[in-house]
Amino acid sequence: MNILVLGGGGREHAIAWALAKSPRTDNLYVAPGNGGTGHIASNVSGLDVEDGRAVLAFAKEHRVDLVVVGPEAPLVAGVADALREAGVAVFGPDAQGAQLEGSKTFSKRFMEAHGIPTARYASFTELEPALAYVHELGAPIVVKADGLAAGKGVVVAEDVEDAEEALRDCFDGAFGQAGSTVVVEECLAGPECSLLAFVSGGKAHCMATAQDHKRAFDGDRGPNTGGMGVYSPVPIVTSEELASMHEIMEKAAAATAEEFDCDYRGVLYGGFMLTPEGPKVLEFNARFGDPETQVVLPRLETDLVDIMMAVAEGRPDDIDLRWSERWAVCVVLASEGYPGSYEKGKVILGIDEAEQIDGVTVFHAGTAKNFDGELVTAGGRVLNVVALGDTFDEAREKAYEACDLINFEGKQYRSDIGKRAAAGRGAWK
Repeated sequence: MNILVLGGGGREHAIAWALAKSPRTDNLYVAPGNGGTGHIASNVSGLDVEDGRAVLAFAKEHRVDLVVVGPEAPLVAGVADALREAGVAVFGPDAQGAQLEGSKTFSKRFMEAHGIPTARYASFTELEPALAYVHELGAPIVVKADGLAAGKGVVVAEDVEDAEEALRDCFDGAFGQAGSTVVVEECLAGPECSLLAFVSGGKAHCMATAQDHKRAFDGDRGPNTGGMGVYSPVPIVTSEELASMHEIMEKAAAATAEEFDCDYRGVLYGGFMLTPEGPKVLEFNARFGDPETQVVLPRLETDLVDIMMAVAEGRPDDIDLRWSERWAVCVVLASEGYPGSYEKGKVILGIDEAEQIDGVTVFHAGTAKNFDGELVTAGGRVLNVVALGDTFDEAREKAYEACDLINFEGKQYRSDIGKRAAAGRGAWK
């Protein structure tokens, strides 16, 4: 099979890595790809991945049998629609289904309509009513830009003043059109947990649990990021909570079949808060999580091509998921200054040495090759250092051992990924 993966981050490197392992994969393309995907696939530069007609033209020219859409923006732009209408198998929902991520108001209404537990909220298109609602609920409180804001449109405000500032930022255009509508919701308490599912035909096949670390600095301090580290599975999740999360994902998948015009075929990402009242959905995403994918796929023992084709062709009963019992821990190496401004072009050394450690794989998130052929930084999140271990502690130790072997100017990372989970549920109280 010829397969095209759209995207250029760590998530797409992990997807391409898993697809490349399949005996069914012949030619593998990644658009635009990065410095790591180029070792296992053909990087495609210059293709506008949000232009359905351009992606379709490439797929026809290169006889692509399956297109895997990595990021959310092409899904919201309707790339999957254009491909399916032309008869190309595509892994990813159409534009209507992608609104579960593309509009937080749409998503919250979807949850309300189908009895999916979530935080109390209100949606606003003007500043003054939003300010009044903030004063009514008090702090802590969460302010979210309604549309896609590259993971930066959410503020957990510890006091009313911070919430007011976040609202003004949205309505003043800090997030462009994405902030023209704002969702304000109560702040739920408890640990977070991600549960992703392959969805097709209104059925959900849940993956392994994962827990991301969004804050930039140790101790869950600093601004929110796209994710500074993650691990799988999540040891603090009880069997009752896991059963409840599965039930919620299955209910959501069934609801897509009831409500949407076209079959939802792709990943549904459930971001959960494990509250004292039980798991509640913080958000739905319409694609693989980043960096959750980087720890979930290395634990997947089923052929990913088989799964994605079953999803794309509407054959959910043919999906059989098998998981390794090993633990996976991922530490993100970021550029100095991230998630704010940062410099690019710093030479990266030591990846080959890091991957000599048993169970370690380094996925590239923001890398490129310079004119001299050197691997250099090209983004805020640069590398995802992933380690598998027979125990949680072993996986953590291997991941940090590998991080120490990799060097580039300004390298920053959190030293406490997984520390709270290792300490038990009480660490969140």
